[in-house]
Amino acid sequence: MKFRLAYSLTAFVAATSCAGLPLPGSGSEPGGAISQSERQQGAQAHPQLLQQFGGTYEGPQSAYVVRVGQRIAVQSGLSNAQNDFTVSLLNSPVDNAFALPGGYVYITRNLVGLMNSEDELASVMGHEVGHVAARHAARRSSTNTIGQILAVGLGILTGSGDLANLAGQAAQLYTLRYSRQQEYQADELGITYLFGANYDPFAAADMLASLAAQTRLNAQISGGNARSLPEWASTHPEPEARVARARTQASAGGAAPGARARTRDAFLNAIDGMLYDDDPHQGVIEGNTFKHPDMRLQFSIPQGYTMQNGTSAVVVTGSNGQAQFGGGQSSSSLGAYVGEVFRAVGGDQTIDYGNVRSGSVNGLPTAQATARVTSGSSQVDVTVTAYDFGNGRKYHFLTVTRAGQGIGPFGSMLGSVSRLSASEAAAIRPRVIDVVTVRRGDTVSSLASRMAYQDNREERFRVLNALGSGNTLEAGQRVKLIVYGN
Repeated sequence: MKFRLAYSLTAFVAATSCAGLPLPGSGSEPGGAISQSERQQGAQAHPQLLQQFGGTYEGPQSAYVVRVGQRIAVQSGLSNAQNDFTVSLLNSPVDNAFALPGGYVYITRNLVGLMNSEDELASVMGHEVGHVAARHAARRSSTNTIGQILAVGLGILTGSGDLANLAGQAAQLYTLRYSRQQEYQADELGITYLFGANYDPFAAADMLASLAAQTRLNAQISGGNARSLPEWASTHPEPEARVARARTQASAGGAAPGARARTRDAFLNAIDGMLYDDDPHQGVIEGNTFKHPDMRLQFSIPQGYTMQNGTSAVVVTGSNGQAQFGGGQSSSSLGAYVGEVFRAVGGDQTIDYGNVRSGSVNGLPTAQATARVTSGSSQVDVTVTAYDFGNGRKYHFLTVTRAGQGIGPFGSMLGSVSRLSASEAAAIRPRVIDVVTVRRGDTVSSLASRMAYQDNREERFRVLNALGSGNTLEAGQRVKLIVYGN
């Protein structure tokens, strides 16, 4: 997380002006070449989404993912040229994949790490391209929740900043869900693409099963408080039913399970050593706590709230409010810094935030002010709480709640900001994928004990390697471990 204090209301309006409008060529049948308008839509959203999801992952796995993504994408009929598709491996610890009009396809490194073959990688990318080919984006439905209202309200306030990206282009991807029929159609199209590209069509069902298992494990580990943005599986309903449908479609196409050459070894070779979970240089999330070893700071969010770590801010979301954490170097006094944040947030609007209150939290000087802001037909309370870490380093929380709530549910969070000691920062290490060969005498339990986690090691190992509760290991078999890197 590296913060930039730059917002633009004009950019936000431009970015969201096409939301909900029919896309060119959005007929009932999938296919049809990418239009110029769709290319423009994708090109406009592309840099915002890269920023929101940690940028592109620069490891050697990137070229591999691009090659697989382009190979499957040309099966869609959107274009016959692989170079017309911009495929990005995202440096993000969430399990997600999506595609935009204009030939833009995205997948996070953590979702790739969950997979066990190139066929599965192709299946997820084919599914997302299927949504684009069927022009589903214009026909999604949404649930009008307070979380959505506040996301949009905060997006209006912050312009093209991170929360605006979340409320604007990214909102179409996450706060709006595809219908059940659209999901089924994307599944069917994706499996058709697997046949066309000579991949194993049963990989789609295998991947859906792994996603369902990962989602259940995430809920078990977090006590139902899923981290960050909704996982790919949780935004795609009824995984068990979809697994069965995917297997039926693969069989109906004339394929037999395991009949085609699988790509497991080549895939495992490609992802060996890839970063998994958080990138410490962007900060790490441990349960409800965010820690940044480079910036030497930490804070904890309220129970029941989710946290997304972007490249320039941390976004906290819940049913009764939203928040954004950021900061950087500033020569201003702490009180003046609060004013700078309000001015940046308001853009062309002048926000009357009244008096700035001084205080301290965990030995850090603080300054805080609250403003009542009209957003459309409703009002919200916007509070800026700034912290002075010394040597010109200043960070702040921008919180938004219903009018009259002030800081609302965020009191404990605002009071949890503190320094990380040198030893605490040094103890934060990256996790990486380590592909190992099972030796005689190895068991699920013995290998799982090497996983770089304090809890649920065997459960994590089984989900990571698509092993059911009754599956055992054989000597010579290759499996993935998550271990600490350098």
